[in-house]
Amino acid sequence: MTSNRQKWLRILTGIIFFSFLILFATYTIKITREDQTDVFSDSVVSNETISQNNSDNTASLPTNESPKTETNPAVLPANPNLDVPFASQAPFAVWDPLHEDACEEASLLMLKHFEDTTSFGGNQAVDDEITNLVAWEEQNGYGPSITLEDLSIIAKTKFNLTGSVKIATVSKIKTELAAGNPVIVGAAGKILPNPNFRNGGPNYHMLVIKGYTTTKFITNDPGTRNGADFVYTYNDLFNAIHNWDADNILNGAKEYLVFK
Repeated sequence: MTSNRQKWLRILTGIIFFSFLILFATYTIKITREDQTDVFSDSVVSNETISQNNSDNTASLPTNESPKTETNPAVLPANPNLDVPFASQAPFAVWDPLHEDACEEASLLMLKHFEDTTSFGGNQAVDDEITNLVAWEEQNGYGPSITLEDLSIIAKTKFNLTGSVKIATVSKIKTELAAGNPVIVGAAGKILPNPNFRNGGPNYHMLVIKGYTTTKFITNDPGTRNGADFVYTYNDLFNAIHNWDADNILNGAKEYLVFK
């Protein structure tokens, strides 16, 4: 009898134990599924929130405005011609060695008077300024041909003018002139189409660009007494622009000097 009771007790205990295991397993699976549902639900809510935020941001932009806009380039004035005083490098038409190489000095002096809003006076005053500047350069180790970089240093040292040498394009030069800044350029003189030049023009030349028309640059060309407001077509002048190169002027860089 006792043996039968013990047998049934073991069976009942086993049934209770396995029932408990089944209930525990069922509860665990349910909790796991609920957790997974919560995770996926959070993801959906998050995506909806992002989508809504994007929609709100898009709606806040004006319908005729894009996120990135570009401005139109400034329209340049049609025919600027700056009031730069003119000086010939040989005001008395004496083409001795000093005056034959004085285009750099005459160009710099024209811009000095422009910056100072002063005039030259008569031919003697012009000649005095040129010869004095040449003498100063010789005393400071400069030769007869001067680069734009050297001329910028001379301008700073002698006249306290701050200049910079920049790469030349027709557009850049016109922009400088439109802003009220005349420029100095070096040039291969023999390819400059100026009928006033003697012997086909100088190998190296400097001149001031002071304005432009729709097709031409307006210059103060010191290489002739007729150089005030002398015009060159864009192509003719730009093709001739070369900074000083002792080996071959045609290898000189296309640059200009401007004071600001």
